[in-house]
Amino acid sequence: MAFRIEGEDRKGRWLVTCDHASNRVPEWVNGGDLGIPAEDMARHIAWDVGAAGVACELGRLLDSPVILSDFSRLVIDPNRGEDDPTLVMQLYDGTIIPANRHIGAEGIEARLDRLYRPYHAAYARLAALRPDRVILAIHSFTPCLRGRAPRPWHVGVLYSHLDERFSKPLIARLRAETDLCIGDNEPYSGHLPGDAIDRHALRTGRHNTLIEVRNDLIATPAEQAHWAGRLAGILSQVLETI
Repeated sequence: MAFRIEGEDRKGRWLVTCDHASNRVPEWVNGGDLGIPAEDMARHIAWDVGAAGVACELGRLLDSPVILSDFSRLVIDPNRGEDDPTLVMQLYDGTIIPANRHIGAEGIEARLDRLYRPYHAAYARLAALRPDRVILAIHSFTPCLRGRAPRPWHVGVLYSHLDERFSKPLIARLRAETDLCIGDNEPYSGHLPGDAIDRHALRTGRHNTLIEVRNDLIATPAEQAHWAGRLAGILSQVLETI
Protein backbone atom coordinates (compact mmCIF):
# COMPACT_ATOMS: atom_id res chain seq x y z
CA MET A 1 0.00 0.00 0.00
CA ALA A 2 1.27 3.48 -0.85
CA PHE A 3 -0.47 5.26 2.04
CA ARG A 4 -2.68 4.93 5.06
CA ILE A 5 -5.53 7.14 6.19
CA GLU A 6 -6.80 7.75 9.70
CA GLY A 7 -10.13 9.35 10.53
CA GLU A 8 -11.44 9.87 7.00
CA ASP A 9 -14.92 10.61 8.36
CA ARG A 10 -13.81 13.19 10.92
CA LYS A 11 -15.59 16.52 10.54
CA GLY A 12 -12.79 19.05 11.07
CA ARG A 13 -11.53 21.49 8.46
CA TRP A 14 -7.95 20.28 8.51
CA LEU A 15 -6.27 17.67 6.39
CA VAL A 16 -3.18 16.60 8.29
CA THR A 17 -0.53 15.15 6.01
CA CYS A 18 2.74 13.32 6.62
CA ASP A 19 4.65 12.94 3.36
CA HIS A 20 7.62 11.20 4.98
CA ALA A 21 5.85 9.03 7.55
CA SER A 22 7.60 5.72 6.83
CA ASN A 23 11.02 4.26 6.08
CA ARG A 24 9.49 1.16 4.46
CA VAL A 25 11.01 -0.16 1.23
CA PRO A 26 8.50 -2.32 -0.68
CA GLU A 27 9.70 -5.83 -1.51
CA TRP A 28 9.39 -5.15 -5.23
CA VAL A 29 11.98 -2.35 -4.94
CA ASN A 30 15.36 -4.10 -5.00
CA GLY A 31 14.07 -6.89 -2.76
CA GLY A 32 13.04 -4.40 -0.07
CA ASP A 33 16.60 -3.16 0.45
CA LEU A 34 18.14 0.05 -0.90
CA GLY A 35 21.63 -1.19 -0.05
CA ILE A 36 22.33 1.09 2.91
CA PRO A 37 22.81 0.07 6.56
CA ALA A 38 19.87 -0.21 8.95
CA GLU A 39 21.22 2.72 10.97
CA ASP A 40 20.98 4.93 7.88
CA MET A 41 17.45 3.71 7.18
CA ALA A 42 16.57 4.83 10.72
CA ARG A 43 17.94 8.34 10.10
CA HIS A 44 16.21 11.41 8.75
CA ILE A 45 17.42 10.61 5.25
CA ALA A 46 14.89 7.78 4.96
CA TRP A 47 11.89 9.35 6.72
CA ASP A 48 10.82 12.16 9.03
CA VAL A 49 11.56 10.67 12.42
CA GLY A 50 8.65 11.13 14.85
CA ALA A 51 6.46 13.02 12.38
CA ALA A 52 3.86 10.29 11.91
CA GLY A 53 3.08 10.15 15.62
CA VAL A 54 2.67 13.92 15.79
CA ALA A 55 0.47 13.94 12.68
CA CYS A 56 -1.82 11.19 13.93
CA GLU A 57 -2.29 12.80 17.32
CA LEU A 58 -2.94 16.18 15.72
CA GLY A 59 -5.60 14.60 13.53
CA ARG A 60 -7.29 13.16 16.60
CA LEU A 61 -7.14 16.43 18.54
CA LEU A 62 -8.32 18.51 15.58
CA ASP A 63 -11.01 15.95 14.66
CA SER A 64 -9.63 15.85 11.13
CA PRO A 65 -8.39 13.19 8.70
CA VAL A 66 -4.74 12.25 8.37
CA ILE A 67 -2.93 10.83 5.34
CA LEU A 68 0.48 9.25 5.74
CA SER A 69 2.83 7.88 3.11
CA ASP A 70 3.83 4.23 3.53
CA PHE A 71 7.16 4.22 1.71
CA SER A 72 10.56 5.73 2.32
CA ARG A 73 11.42 9.08 0.80
CA LEU A 74 14.55 7.34 -0.52
CA VAL A 75 12.38 5.09 -2.69
CA ILE A 76 10.64 8.14 -4.15
CA ASP A 77 9.91 11.45 -2.50
CA PRO A 78 6.21 12.42 -2.52
CA ASN A 79 7.14 15.96 -1.53
CA ARG A 80 8.80 16.63 -4.87
CA GLY A 81 7.42 17.29 -8.32
CA GLU A 82 7.56 14.48 -10.84
CA ASP A 83 10.24 16.32 -12.80
CA ASP A 84 12.34 17.29 -9.76
CA PRO A 85 15.92 15.99 -9.97
CA THR A 86 15.77 15.02 -6.28
CA LEU A 87 12.66 12.87 -6.76
CA VAL A 88 14.81 9.74 -6.38
CA MET A 89 17.89 10.60 -4.34
CA GLN A 90 21.23 9.00 -5.12
CA LEU A 91 23.16 10.77 -2.35
CA TYR A 92 21.72 12.27 0.82
CA ASP A 93 23.55 13.79 3.80
CA GLY A 94 26.73 11.89 3.05
CA THR A 95 25.10 8.51 2.30
CA ILE A 96 25.14 6.99 -1.19
CA ILE A 97 21.94 5.08 -2.06
CA PRO A 98 23.18 2.07 -4.08
CA ALA A 99 19.73 0.93 -5.31
CA ASN A 100 19.15 4.38 -6.81
CA ARG A 101 22.53 5.00 -8.43
CA HIS A 102 21.68 3.46 -11.79
CA ILE A 103 17.91 3.71 -11.84
CA GLY A 104 16.49 4.56 -15.23
CA ALA A 105 13.27 6.10 -16.49
CA GLU A 106 11.43 2.77 -16.38
CA GLY A 107 12.35 2.19 -12.75
CA ILE A 108 11.28 5.69 -11.75
CA GLU A 109 8.00 5.31 -13.64
CA ALA A 110 7.22 2.11 -11.72
CA ARG A 111 7.74 3.91 -8.41
CA LEU A 112 5.61 6.81 -9.60
CA ASP A 113 2.76 4.54 -10.65
CA ARG A 114 2.76 2.24 -7.63
CA LEU A 115 3.58 4.68 -4.82
CA TYR A 116 3.77 8.39 -5.62
CA ARG A 117 0.67 8.80 -7.78
CA PRO A 118 -1.68 6.71 -5.57
CA TYR A 119 -0.57 8.74 -2.55
CA HIS A 120 -1.31 12.03 -4.29
CA ALA A 121 -4.62 10.78 -5.68
CA ALA A 122 -5.78 9.89 -2.15
CA TYR A 123 -4.43 13.23 -0.84
CA ALA A 124 -6.39 15.13 -3.50
CA ARG A 125 -9.57 13.21 -2.76
CA LEU A 126 -9.38 13.91 0.98
CA ALA A 127 -8.55 17.56 0.39
CA ALA A 128 -11.64 17.95 -1.80
CA LEU A 129 -14.08 16.59 0.79
CA ARG A 130 -14.53 20.09 2.24
CA PRO A 131 -14.51 23.35 0.28
CA ASP A 132 -12.85 25.14 3.21
CA ARG A 133 -10.11 22.55 3.76
CA VAL A 134 -6.87 23.65 5.44
CA ILE A 135 -3.73 21.67 4.62
CA LEU A 136 -1.48 21.00 7.61
CA ALA A 137 1.73 19.25 6.57
CA ILE A 138 3.79 17.71 9.37
CA HIS A 139 7.51 17.05 8.94
CA SER A 140 10.57 16.77 11.14
CA PHE A 141 14.18 17.83 10.72
CA THR A 142 17.49 16.60 12.05
CA PRO A 143 19.25 18.74 14.68
CA CYS A 144 22.44 18.76 12.61
CA LEU A 145 23.40 17.73 9.11
CA ARG A 146 26.80 16.06 8.80
CA GLY A 147 29.54 18.67 8.78
CA ARG A 148 27.11 21.54 9.36
CA ALA A 149 26.32 23.82 12.28
CA PRO A 150 23.67 22.72 14.80
CA ARG A 151 20.17 23.94 14.08
CA PRO A 152 18.75 25.97 16.99
CA TRP A 153 15.05 25.92 16.11
CA HIS A 154 12.56 23.81 18.02
CA VAL A 155 9.93 24.26 15.29
CA GLY A 156 10.11 25.65 11.79
CA VAL A 157 7.13 27.00 9.87
CA LEU A 158 7.58 26.70 6.12
CA TYR A 159 5.50 28.42 3.48
CA SER A 160 5.58 29.87 -0.01
CA HIS A 161 5.77 33.60 -0.64
CA LEU A 162 2.73 32.98 -2.85
CA ASP A 163 0.53 32.31 0.19
CA GLU A 164 1.51 33.57 3.65
CA ARG A 165 -2.06 33.93 4.97
CA PHE A 166 -1.88 31.22 7.60
CA SER A 167 1.84 30.77 8.21
CA LYS A 168 2.73 34.35 9.10
CA PRO A 169 0.12 34.60 11.89
CA LEU A 170 1.13 31.13 13.03
CA ILE A 171 4.78 32.19 13.36
CA ALA A 172 3.77 35.26 15.34
CA ARG A 173 1.66 33.16 17.68
CA LEU A 174 4.36 30.54 18.17
CA ARG A 175 6.91 33.24 18.93
CA ALA A 176 4.71 34.34 21.80
CA GLU A 177 5.72 31.05 23.42
CA THR A 178 8.83 32.42 25.09
CA ASP A 179 10.53 29.05 25.59
CA LEU A 180 10.58 28.24 21.87
CA CYS A 181 12.96 29.13 19.06
CA ILE A 182 10.82 29.34 15.93
CA GLY A 183 12.17 29.24 12.38
CA ASP A 184 10.58 31.43 9.72
CA ASN A 185 11.15 29.35 6.57
CA GLU A 186 13.93 27.60 8.46
CA PRO A 187 15.76 25.25 8.30
CA TYR A 188 14.96 25.75 4.60
CA SER A 189 12.55 27.58 2.34
CA GLY A 190 9.00 26.33 2.04
CA HIS A 191 8.62 27.23 -1.62
CA LEU A 192 9.36 24.31 -3.93
CA PRO A 193 7.46 24.20 -7.23
CA GLY A 194 5.73 20.86 -7.67
CA ASP A 195 5.89 19.81 -4.02
CA ALA A 196 2.82 18.60 -2.10
CA ILE A 197 1.80 22.03 -0.80
CA ASP A 198 2.21 23.55 -4.26
CA ARG A 199 0.16 20.79 -5.79
CA HIS A 200 -2.68 20.53 -3.26
CA ALA A 201 -2.85 23.99 -1.68
CA LEU A 202 -1.22 26.75 -3.72
CA ARG A 203 -2.79 25.71 -7.00
CA THR A 204 -6.22 25.37 -5.42
CA GLY A 205 -6.13 28.39 -3.10
CA ARG A 206 -6.44 26.36 0.10
CA HIS A 207 -5.12 27.69 3.39
CA ASN A 208 -1.97 25.81 4.29
CA THR A 209 1.14 25.58 6.40
CA LEU A 210 4.03 23.17 6.83
CA ILE A 211 5.37 22.53 10.32
CA GLU A 212 8.82 21.05 10.92
CA VAL A 213 9.57 19.80 14.45
CA ARG A 214 13.17 19.04 15.40
CA ASN A 215 13.27 15.28 15.57
CA ASP A 216 15.19 14.92 18.83
CA LEU A 217 12.16 16.52 20.52
CA ILE A 218 9.69 13.90 19.21
CA ALA A 219 11.62 10.66 19.53
CA THR A 220 9.06 8.91 21.76
CA PRO A 221 5.26 8.54 21.63
CA ALA A 222 4.97 10.64 24.79
CA GLU A 223 7.00 13.46 23.21
CA GLN A 224 4.97 13.22 20.01
CA ALA A 225 1.73 13.49 21.98
CA HIS A 226 3.10 16.43 23.96
CA TRP A 227 4.00 18.42 20.86
CA ALA A 228 0.76 17.58 19.10
CA GLY A 229 -1.15 18.80 22.13
CA ARG A 230 0.83 22.00 22.28
CA LEU A 231 0.45 22.70 18.57
CA ALA A 232 -3.24 21.79 18.28
CA GLY A 233 -4.43 24.60 20.49
CA ILE A 234 -2.23 27.16 18.77
CA LEU A 235 -3.29 26.04 15.29
CA SER A 236 -6.95 26.29 16.25
CA GLN A 237 -6.46 29.77 17.68
CA VAL A 238 -4.74 31.00 14.51
CA LEU A 239 -7.40 29.52 12.25
CA GLU A 240 -10.04 31.54 14.09
CA THR A 241 -8.22 34.79 13.24
CA ILE A 242 -7.90 34.44 9.47
